[in-house]
Amino acid sequence: MGDASVGKTSFTKRYCYNIFNPSERLTIGVDFHVRTIELHGKKVKLQIWDVGGEERFRFLLPTYCLGANAAFLLYDITRPPTLDNIPEWVSIVRQKAGGIPIVLVGSKIDLNTQRKIARDFGIQISERNNFSGFGEISSKTGQNVNKTFEVLTELTLEKMENR
Repeated sequence: MGDASVGKTSFTKRYCYNIFNPSERLTIGVDFHVRTIELHGKKVKLQIWDVGGEERFRFLLPTYCLGANAAFLLYDITRPPTLDNIPEWVSIVRQKAGGIPIVLVGSKIDLNTQRKIARDFGIQISERNNFSGFGEISSKTGQNVNKTFEVLTELTLEKMENR
């Protein structure tokens, strides 16, 4: 989840299909993807919901949070206003999904020369909101994409085992 044009669809498609489309279209409503991975000798089937970030689709989020086991919250490191709605996103997730792991992700690190949000500031926001983790990714280059998904998957499995 995250505001419009922060790179949610690019992140998902890079992870699931190893593709990057520089002119990715706006997600209308929700897209659904599946990827099966092996992690620590276990087969894990990930169902990934890519929720449109525009305000007009926000009403869908509570429904898709029901039954969710984890969440990514993305922002664009070149656009500070993409941090403004974090409290709203978190409130919806916590209300509907409880204490699931949430990882804050700064996207578009390939645009580092245009960076307006320092990595340390992202870490501070993650800590302030008691998120389970923080990462920065580039869907364009693939940098940290697999690693970020792996971290969230591990956090989710740990949480589920400790129930």
